[in-house]
Amino acid sequence: MEFAFSPEAPVAVPVVDTDAHFAVRRVYCVGRNYAAHAREMGFDPDREPPFFFCKPADAVVPVAYGESLEIRYPSQTENYHYEAELVAVIGKGGADIPVVDALDHVWGYAVGLDMTRRDLQMKMREMGRPWEIGKAFDRSAPIGPIHKASEVGHFEKGEIWLTVNGVTKQKSDVAHLIWSVAETVADLSKFFRLEPGDVIYTGTPEGVGAVKKGDTIAVGVENLGELSVDIT
Repeated sequence: MEFAFSPEAPVAVPVVDTDAHFAVRRVYCVGRNYAAHAREMGFDPDREPPFFFCKPADAVVPVAYGESLEIRYPSQTENYHYEAELVAVIGKGGADIPVVDALDHVWGYAVGLDMTRRDLQMKMREMGRPWEIGKAFDRSAPIGPIHKASEVGHFEKGEIWLTVNGVTKQKSDVAHLIWSVAETVADLSKFFRLEPGDVIYTGTPEGVGAVKKGDTIAVGVENLGELSVDIT
């Protein structure tokens, strides 16, 4: 097959303790999946059905352990926010997946950041328009190395945290997810056929806030390590 332009190589996230990489296909994000975060954003945290938004695959930026990724402060915003997340990755495709089978489709987990141009997101929300310019911009989804679920297990609980310049800003537990990983996978598969390479950012706890140039973000999940990002 001949292409008008050479296609880009897929985004490849390293797999812990192997030479393998996980090729990213699609990126799904769950909105307001911790009750306390829903409250701080001005919403009632009742257990309404989950909702999803997407980022492009090339928004994902792998961050190696022991290194700090440099990310430039993005354009068109004056309110650039961090959101710490547990990330689940899909290794087995399927649609209309029952909750009891959903974790069979989860191949691994990683630490992630959903970086957000909050002022643009809020402006679009007020206008009833899509969030893309607030959420789906370049390098908005840093991610740590992927751990196989067969080695670390699945996450019904586990501490999740984020610091800025060494000061704790977010601290919670995956047990506080409104919709568990299994429930999220099952619900998402009603609307999209999931395939190997799909990445799911499962939501952020309370404590989101703004960063500025010169700040260093560290985000971690229990048993998955910690990644670091420098805002330049």
